[in-house]
Amino acid sequence: MSILYDEQSRIITINTANTTYQMIIGPHRFIQHNYYGKRIGEEDLSYLHLHYDRACSGNPDEVFPSRRISLDVIPQEYPSAGVGDFRIHPMSVHNGDGSYGADFRYVKHEVIKGKYELGGLPSSYDAAGGAETLVVTMDDKITGLTLELLYGVFEEEDVITRAVRFVNKGSYEEVLTRALSMSLDIPYGKWDLVHFHGKHALERQTERERIGHSAVTVGSTRGTSSHQENPFIIIADRRTDEDHGDCYGMMLVYSGSFKAQVEADQFDSVRAIMGIHDEQFAWHLAPGESFTTPEVIMTYSPDGLTDLSHKYHHFIRNNICRGKYQFARRPVLINNWEATYFDFNDEKILAIADEAAELGIEMLVLDDGWFGQRNSDNAGLGDWYVNEDKIKGGLTSLVQKVNEKGLKFGIWIEPEMINEDSALYREHPDWVFAMPGRKPTRGRNQLVLDMGRSEVIEYLYSRIEALLAGNNIEYVKWDMNRSLSDVHSNALPASRQGEALHRYMLGVYELMGRINRNFPNVLLEGCSGGGARFDAGILCYSPQIWCSDDTDPIHRLNIQYGTSFGYPVSTMGSHVSASPNHQTGRTTPMFTRAVVAMSGTFGYELDPAKLSDEEKSQIRDQIADFKRYYDLIQSGDHYRLTEIGDDYFEAWEFAASDASEALLNVVVTDIQPNPTLMNIRLKGLDPDAVYEMTEKKYANENVPPEFSTDSVRKRELRGDALMNAGYTLEWAFGDYPALQIHLRRL
Repeated sequence: MSILYDEQSRIITINTANTTYQMIIGPHRFIQHNYYGKRIGEEDLSYLHLHYDRACSGNPDEVFPSRRISLDVIPQEYPSAGVGDFRIHPMSVHNGDGSYGADFRYVKHEVIKGKYELGGLPSSYDAAGGAETLVVTMDDKITGLTLELLYGVFEEEDVITRAVRFVNKGSYEEVLTRALSMSLDIPYGKWDLVHFHGKHALERQTERERIGHSAVTVGSTRGTSSHQENPFIIIADRRTDEDHGDCYGMMLVYSGSFKAQVEADQFDSVRAIMGIHDEQFAWHLAPGESFTTPEVIMTYSPDGLTDLSHKYHHFIRNNICRGKYQFARRPVLINNWEATYFDFNDEKILAIADEAAELGIEMLVLDDGWFGQRNSDNAGLGDWYVNEDKIKGGLTSLVQKVNEKGLKFGIWIEPEMINEDSALYREHPDWVFAMPGRKPTRGRNQLVLDMGRSEVIEYLYSRIEALLAGNNIEYVKWDMNRSLSDVHSNALPASRQGEALHRYMLGVYELMGRINRNFPNVLLEGCSGGGARFDAGILCYSPQIWCSDDTDPIHRLNIQYGTSFGYPVSTMGSHVSASPNHQTGRTTPMFTRAVVAMSGTFGYELDPAKLSDEEKSQIRDQIADFKRYYDLIQSGDHYRLTEIGDDYFEAWEFAASDASEALLNVVVTDIQPNPTLMNIRLKGLDPDAVYEMTEKKYANENVPPEFSTDSVRKRELRGDALMNAGYTLEWAFGDYPALQIHLRRL
């Protein structure tokens, strides 16, 4: 068993393959957190926490006259609010008697075989059948408000998940004004916070800062997990790097507004909390009602950031993603957006399909503009009926013609949004978020449908069902192109408007879940202005998410680098786009664009008719290479070999878990005269094996003769040499050259 209880010491210990997590039920039913870290033997670790009289830190009534116990000092599993712990805290409640605060004490616990479920919310699942659930019940004896602390234990995966269920067992209505999913106290050490900030078209930029004595908040109040921050943080020892050191990961399985907060207290103990953001949140609990928080995925590694990432990659692939395309090979696609924008008809689309089929592309995706009166972003959203002025003969005819060319067919939708210039808005203006008496804020010329309303969900499902049931559509790109403002639901009374944002997300999840269940063969790709909802919540319904609207490969290096700390390559939508790039104007070689895009789901965003014969030949080679390396890229171990901005090139590697093969990728981002040579130490190889190395690089046609070499060459080297002495790359030349080396164990 992974969950142990010692009745004499009243210690609960959770063991995974390599970690130990321990709590103790102390005097007066306080639950003290003892330890989370590298796995240890059976030991009462409460000796780590000594109790002294801490001046000006209050003491619970039960310990009077002693002043040696203070909730403001001891590490806790889930701190109560308003009763003497002045550190950041995960919950707050406005009680029926008008007071604020709660005093939760231990009642009982139980161990359940299998993984808990969270009704209406996405969460991880027990793929291998070995998970266990720990439920720790606490209550406030005055109000009757009860907590169920939920711990899902995945022993082999080194993962512990956390969630909380609040149950009102009292006689009065309680209003939760903060209801976060977890709290973790790390009492000793010096720590850094690693988080992933950004903006539209430049998401998940890595930032590392010291955790100090003022609370630092990472979060979003935008109604989405956002471009600006990702609901994933790492707390790392200040000496931790890719291969060494202690680090903790916390990832929220949620796609709406969120908060992660960290603070070193007056005695240097670090506390981290994470969950739904409390801004614009107030959830009413009548007697007998309950509220469940989203899930947090926690893991720990003593062996650095790479090992932590590998744990998350494995867990997301196996215990978050699901359905047909969890492991099935996904098609190489071409999307028409950057080729045509809104200016297309069926003839243009079929011309792209002809070219794509010749190149070996497997799917055509019809992007924005196929429905309603959608000739710009000013109109049409909500009217999910084909525009037969553009697509003569209707969508069914177009899909059939594309299929006849040997291509699968996919389509773009944005169901959560609506234009005022639409039949749906004219019929149901009350279905949108809008504050009474105020003109609404628009984003991309659109308003937001109130997804918390059942009639909105039913309407959207009926339109999507008709679209998918009536046509051979095998892929749906689900977009969502604005943050949520003017949040007011006409379906809720004034007193319950603090529930609107969370109800919105519950509605989105309900709709996505129905599509998954009723159309299990459709590949759903998440998108939100690119990567604004790149999170584990969406990945429960969609095994891949468009990583960013920025397809510039040099920017994509940074974006995909930051994303890789928590999310596997198999979840990252990444395509080759036209050059010069339509967002930045940067010109990059076709091969370089492909090397970057191969570190994702792979596809194209361009008009193939505008390509030269040489470029078309390169695309055929790229697709063949991607198919050849598909399993290695999508499920191999991902190694970050350089830090972004640390040198004039970026390098990363995929290695098979059995060390049978590897793929080294290098892009030169700042070409230099007379440079320091690029020496790269590979990882994940068999030290005793010899590897055949096939080196393929971009050969710039303007390379001077003294720098020119064959574009493909082979050699044999030992694994221990490659990992310890490294491999020195040839002198690079030209604009943004790239290199790809495949290694095969002999």
